[in-house]
Amino acid sequence: MKLLIVDDSLIMRRAIERSLGQSRFTEVHTATNGLLAVEMFERHQPDVVTMDITMPDMDGLAAVDEIMKRNPRAVILVVSALADKATAVEAVKRGAQGFLLKPVTAQSVQAALDDILSD
Repeated sequence: MKLLIVDDSLIMRRAIERSLGQSRFTEVHTATNGLLAVEMFERHQPDVVTMDITMPDMDGLAAVDEIMKRNPRAVILVVSALADKATAVEAVKRGAQGFLLKPVTAQSVQAALDDILSD
């Protein structure tokens, strides 16, 4: 399986990647903003995308929109520090399958990925 991690923070990208351990992902790609996320999605066709919300150039919600236009069956887990319920609801309305609040732990990332991949 292929994973695309989208976050403007190198620390967060690495934290998510480290939390995968010896997981099911054979390829892991990263992007630092929504524009690159859409480009990387088209290039690598990942099975799962983790998506930050607040990023430069194109935010995560707009990137979710663009990715869902390209593949309505895309599997997206939003990972954000925005704790308001409206943001989570909006992300899911736009097509995300899950929402994980930062800061993340290896266990929370694994649990969230297990949850969205079990559907």
